[in-house]
Amino acid sequence: MLAAVAPITIEAIESARSRIKDTILRTPLVRLQTGDELEIYIKLENLQPINSFKLRGAANAVAMLSPSARAGGVWTISAGNAGQGVAYAARAMGVPCTVVTIETAPDTKVERMRALGARIVKAPFDACWDAMEQRAFPGVAGTFVHPFDDDDFIAGNATMGFEIVEDLPNVAAVVTAIGGGGLVTGVATAVRARKPNVRVFGAEPETAAPAALSFSRNEASVFEGWHASFVDGAGGKSVFPRMWERMRGVVDGSIVVTLDETKHAMRVIAEKARVIAEGAGALSVAAALSGKAGAGPIVAVISGGNIELSTFAELVGAVSS
Repeated sequence: MLAAVAPITIEAIESARSRIKDTILRTPLVRLQTGDELEIYIKLENLQPINSFKLRGAANAVAMLSPSARAGGVWTISAGNAGQGVAYAARAMGVPCTVVTIETAPDTKVERMRALGARIVKAPFDACWDAMEQRAFPGVAGTFVHPFDDDDFIAGNATMGFEIVEDLPNVAAVVTAIGGGGLVTGVATAVRARKPNVRVFGAEPETAAPAALSFSRNEASVFEGWHASFVDGAGGKSVFPRMWERMRGVVDGSIVVTLDETKHAMRVIAEKARVIAEGAGALSVAAALSGKAGAGPIVAVISGGNIELSTFAELVGAVSS
C-alpha cells in the first residue's frame, strides 16, 4: 500500500541538500542573451556529472534506502537520465542496479547507463509506462526507485529550487520540462517556500502534453495523440493521478511548444550560451521564448544535455537562427 500523497516539507529538502552536496554540482545560473525584451536565465543542469538534473533526486532516494533495501539491489524505469542517476548513485554505494529502459532510448543514454554498471532490460514504451504505475516488471527484482513519484526523489530535485532563488532573488517565473512531474513539483515546492509569488510552469512538446490537458480539465488526463519524437526525456502519455495531486497545488500550468520551437530553442541555447541541450532540456527555453511565462526575470531549467552530437547537429541545422 502506497503512502498518501503529502506535500514535500522544507525540512526534507534541506536534509536532501545536505545529503547530496558532495555528489551533485551546484549548477550555474546564467543570462541568455536573446537580444529581445525577454529576461531569461538558464539553470545549467546539463552540467551535472551525468549531464542531467536526475542525479539530484536519484542520489537522495538511494541514500535514503535502508541497508536491507539496498542489499538486493535497486532498479528503476527510464528513458535514460533517471537510469543514469540511479546507476551513478548505486555504483557509489556498491549496490547492483537494473534499469528497465524504453526500447527507443538513444544509444548514447543506454551506453552511459551500462558504463555506470547498470544491467539494461529493454521494453516498449507502453510496458515501461505501465510498470511505473504498477511499480513492478516481470523478471526484475530488488528495491524499486521510482523516477518521479517518490518523496525522496522529489526532495532531491527540489534542492535546485533553493539555488534558483538564492542566485536570482527577483525571479518572477520558473519553467521546467514535464515528464512524470517530479522535477516541476520539486522545484515549485522549494521556490514557493522562499518566494510565494513566483509563478512556476511546466513545458511539454506538442506530441506529448498530458499535463497541459490535465490543467485545462482540472483532472489527471490521458493524452490520446501521443507519439514519440526527439524529445525523449519529457512528455508522457498521461499524468498519473498521484502526480496530479502533487502538481496542482504548486504549479501554475504547462506551456505547450511545437517541435520546431524546441529545435529553435536548442539552436538559440547553443549559439548564445555555447550550451548543448537535449530536446527535453530545451523545452523550458522554448516556452520562455514564447512569452507565455511573462517578460521575466524567467529561469528556464536546462534539465539535460544527453543527446548524440550527430543528432543535435541535424536538429539545430534544420532551423534558422
